[in-house]
Amino acid sequence: MKTRTKILSAILLAGSLLNAQGLVTVNGVEITQKDVDTELMNATQGRFNQVPADKQAEFRKQVLDQLVAKELVFADAKETGILKSKEFEEEYEKVKERIKKELAIQVWQKKELDKVVVSEKELKEYYDKNKEEFNEKESVHARHILVKTEEEAKIVIAELKSLKGEALKNKFIETATAKSTGPTGEKGGDLGYFAQGQMVPAFNDKVFSMEVGTITAEPVQTQFGYHVIYLEDKKPETARAFTEVKSFIDQRLKMEKFKTVMKTKMEALQKKATIK
Repeated sequence: MKTRTKILSAILLAGSLLNAQGLVTVNGVEITQKDVDTELMNATQGRFNQVPADKQAEFRKQVLDQLVAKELVFADAKETGILKSKEFEEEYEKVKERIKKELAIQVWQKKELDKVVVSEKELKEYYDKNKEEFNEKESVHARHILVKTEEEAKIVIAELKSLKGEALKNKFIETATAKSTGPTGEKGGDLGYFAQGQMVPAFNDKVFSMEVGTITAEPVQTQFGYHVIYLEDKKPETARAFTEVKSFIDQRLKMEKFKTVMKTKMEALQKKATIK
């Protein structure tokens, strides 16, 4: 099969890749869902789950297309003798040497880090002295309807103020979907949970003074326009238990100790080395 035909076949195949749950075979080489997930997590620095849901499928397809393309190009490189060329061999040796050094350093560092031990007593002492660090601020779950003018906001409030309970919530979501100019409009104005200080002052001060299940009696003005706010839920400030944050503290103290160990280690290595 000619290279051009192979590429064409891959392009035609790419359209149905997602239907195959990310499991594809290219010239006998299998590309699994795990391969796709690994590439996605690397590309987003481990934050792929924070990518908007409507974009995730698109990103998955793009990564799958890229993995297919890599296999096609690699296969063609082998067929055309690239792997046996002098240029390839020279570059390959350089890469191997660089990877050899980097990998050796990583293994060495891990070995040194594994020697560092933090006692239970140290963990508990840090927690007791820094409890405020692990406090979760008061947070709320709110929705909003954003409009351009105060008059529009007052009309919305007038339409909603007689309602209560689920009827109010459902009507608010319906109105937000239809009228809100903000990006959350299509989600019924849903802002999710957020803590004190995350929103602009006027919005923040108002929403944290509200009662759950109510809307603002007057429009709230910010630089974005006029808001009608619905408070869906409120969580008080809480202190996370020692057992919840123990592993986090362990990693923090371990890294602090490791820095000290590394400083001493590097000083010793420098004394033994010949540095001109």
